[in-house]
Formats: sequence, structure tokens, C-alpha cells
Amino acid sequence: MTKNRFLGIPTTSITDALGSKNYMDISIKPLKEEWQLAGKAFTVDISAGENISVLEAISKAEAGDVLVIDGKSGTSNAFAGDFIIGLAKTKGLNGVVSNGVIRDIKGTKDLDFPVFCKGTTTAASKKNLIGQLNVPVNVGGVEVNPGDIIVGDADGVVVIPEKNEEEVYQKTIERVKKDEERESQVGEDIEAVQDYLEKFLAEHKQG
Repeated sequence: MTKNRFLGIPTTSITDALGSKNYMDISIKPLKEEWQLAGKAFTVDISAGENISVLEAISKAEAGDVLVIDGKSGTSNAFAGDFIIGLAKTKGLNGVVSNGVIRDIKGTKDLDFPVFCKGTTTAASKKNLIGQLNVPVNVGGVEVNPGDIIVGDADGVVVIPEKNEEEVYQKTIERVKKDEERESQVGEDIEAVQDYLEKFLAEHKQG
């Protein structure tokens, strides 16, 4: 897996830096809570459960990319199983994100390769209605363009527009530092906790 500088940075901090925008629907989560991913989007637009385009995307994507698959929120047929996910891992991709479902969940988990999706099914993929690669897609209510930065962790998936990458990175780092400073100031001191609560409520409480 190619290291991306956003890997390990909390998606919550990135979302704050984005003004609480560009986060995917809560139904799209990692199949294992500890999985994280970050990388440039290689987008795939498919009909629900179609996998020929997924295979084509794996063949053309570069190491470090994240496949972002718009499966039209289909949950009847899997867009991939552990074999296809294994191909993506071997190609050096950084993960898969989709509003569809996979199958062979045990085998997929054993691969230890981050997959974020709506869940699993027993039904195989379909081979009709070939899709498109590297086109704008909408996954989890967020528009994703090829080259956008995708970051995922246990809280969900966030999309950073490619043109705003540096600005969002700097804002995110500032946010993380502020959160760390706040936690260090309060700690486990009950008086510090009470002081923080009183100051916060004085500043924000209405009426």
C-alpha cells in the first residue's frame, strides 16, 4: 500500500476542515472497524452488481489509488468477492469504496485490505451493462471526481476535492493540533473539566 499523507488523520478532523461537507452516507463503512484508507480516487460507474468494469478499473488503476465505485446503491448482487478484492490488493491499490455490496466477507477480511461498502450479500456479480471508468460519480451523496482524495476510517468516508487538497490538509493539521491542545489542558482534572464546561456554555448557550 502506497502511503498517503492523509492516512491516519481522523476523518472527523478532515470533515471539520471541509466545513462539515463532503462526507459519505453513514451506510458506507469499513468491513473491519480498524481499517483505514487514503488515496486518489479512480472512479468506476457501474450498474448495480456489475463487475466487468471493476476488473477493468483494477487493471488500469495505479498503485496508491482508491477505487470509488458507484454501484447505484444496489444490494442484491455483489460488485466483487474476495478474489476480485485480492486482485486489487496485489495491484497495490489503497482500498475500495462503494455504495454497493460485496460477498465472501470472511475471505475479504482475511486479506486485510480496506473495503468500505454498504454490506454483504450471497449473490454473485452480473456481467451486463458495462460501465465507465474515470468519470464523475456520486457515492454516498457526495460527488467524486477522478483524482479527488478519499480518506476513510471507522467513522466513515470523506472526499477532498483535488484542487483543495493542500488547503484542506493545512486546515486539518491545525484542527488536530487544537484538539490535542484542548485535551491536554483539560485532561482528567475535574476542576479543569468544570472550568472548560462553564466557559464553553457561557460562550455558546442561547437565551
